[in-house]
Amino acid sequence: MRVTVLGAGTLLPDDDHRSAGHLVEGDGFSLLLDCGSGVLHGFQRWGLDWSALTHVAISHYHTDHFGDLPALLWALRYGIEGGRELPLTVLGPKGVSDRLEGLARAYGEYVLDPGFPLLVRELPDRGRWEDAGRRFSLHTHPTPHTDESVAYRIETGSGRLGYTGDTGPAPELGAFMAGSDLLVAECAFPSQDFPGAHLDPVSVAEIACAADPQLLVLTHLYPQVDRTGLPGLVRSLGFAGEVLVGRDGLQIQWHSGGTPDSPEGSNVPALHIHVLPPSRE
Repeated sequence: MRVTVLGAGTLLPDDDHRSAGHLVEGDGFSLLLDCGSGVLHGFQRWGLDWSALTHVAISHYHTDHFGDLPALLWALRYGIEGGRELPLTVLGPKGVSDRLEGLARAYGEYVLDPGFPLLVRELPDRGRWEDAGRRFSLHTHPTPHTDESVAYRIETGSGRLGYTGDTGPAPELGAFMAGSDLLVAECAFPSQDFPGAHLDPVSVAEIACAADPQLLVLTHLYPQVDRTGLPGLVRSLGFAGEVLVGRDGLQIQWHSGGTPDSPEGSNVPALHIHVLPPSRE
């Protein structure tokens, strides 16, 4: 499995941290977690194949997580030579069908009729959805951010990925994310003194300590957060794993079975981390 950060930021202008988007690629599937403003152009920037997307999962309907979905559907309809035949499944919490209908009224019928099969699935706030090809399963948990916002846990034969989406402090997410090899968590604020339902280092560390991932990637940081000192701060709060501050182009690859030096029978995945260079094509 491979995860590429396409957007590690917010709506504020920052060319290294655009709005939320995370590409998860596995055996036979290409899943985009959130599709915020600027994410579509990030595919070209990092040399990734946007035309191969099979699934899009939206965590909630704020612009920085949802705003590029009409652009993506337009590109898939008009930007592929010979047209697209591959179905696209759009997953989201309650209201996803109503939101797409609203986008069609605003932007055009291509949103609902993009010229290829578009499958829309509304997910419960606590549940499990399995891809028809059994390539992965998607688990949901409500978050205290909007009325419909959810966190996701993706499970495949190669490992587990946890994604908080946007959330206020929610210690119960630690148990939900338990067993994740990689946890992508927002950390928007330096403390809870700021308005809005988001995480800070203390609440992130609480979730991470309970979930115990190998790697914690922190995203959705506002300018008030000290990016340089954040990993050390989270570790000082009790989390023993590796901590990275997310940036666009960050890529993590892993597989089950452990490293060549792992004890016999170890099932700890080997994670390989690097930052992609911008595409020159």
